[in-house]
Amino acid sequence: MDKLIPDPPLDTPLEDAIRADDQIKTREAIKRALDFYLSPDPVKPRQPSTMFLIQPNIDTESLLAHACESLASANTLTGNFADQLGRPERNTALAIQQIIMLAELAVNRALDRVDPQN
Repeated sequence: MDKLIPDPPLDTPLEDAIRADDQIKTREAIKRALDFYLSPDPVKPRQPSTMFLIQPNIDTESLLAHACESLASANTLTGNFADQLGRPERNTALAIQQIIMLAELAVNRALDRVDPQN
């Protein structure tokens, strides 16, 4: 019986070298992927910016007073801005103003607890 399909040619040393190089690259890629997902580097704690830094020894009353003044200013600015807007945008600005007012009330209550006015 005659064979219609010839045998495939034997691998040459060059083809073996290319195939071995491809296997090495594939193994390295697999190792990098597994290391990335299974052994991540420990996350470094985030260092806050020191451009604007609050003194560590400042008292709570001063912090609350400053926060209260800042919220009062934001409340006024938002109210003035809302007056210049049309209906849908005005409602959004007034909602933001209400959130600021609620935060201001909370800070005022905390300030009253720190330094009661008796």
